Amino acid sequence: MIAARTKWRHWRVSEQMKTTPKHQAGFTLVEIMIVVAIIGLLAAIAIPNFVKSRAMAQKNACIANLKAIDGAMNLWAVENKKSPTDTYSLTDTSLLNFIKGSFLPACPGGGTYSPGASISVSPQCSLSSTGHTL
Repeated sequence: MIAARTKWRHWRVSEQMKTTPKHQAGFTLVEIMIVVAIIGLLAAIAIPNFVKSRAMAQKNACIANLKAIDGAMNLWAVENKKSPTDTYSLTDTSLLNFIKGSFLPACPGGGTYSPGASISVSPQCSLSSTGHTL
């Protein structure tokens, strides 16, 4: 009987000490919240820089368009023997032939181009207050 009692006691101790492995995959709520906070912080830093660089690229493209229009207008004026006080129109097909593609480019910022008062005055963009000027 002593041997049975010892065996029983040994069995109870070994049952209590057994641990069942729990294989739970996934992330805790705190880990997910930390990742979301980091992504939010990166977005808060990146988005304003993206918007600023996009506006700068639109302004630079508009200035390049104004230079192309001005160069075409000057070539047109020399070809047609115009004086510096003569006026011009941006819809004139003979002027548009001096621009690649024979059409007036559009302002990437959504502005519109208008001719100068005379050949000696450069064309202008309606967004000139935001830096779209030659």
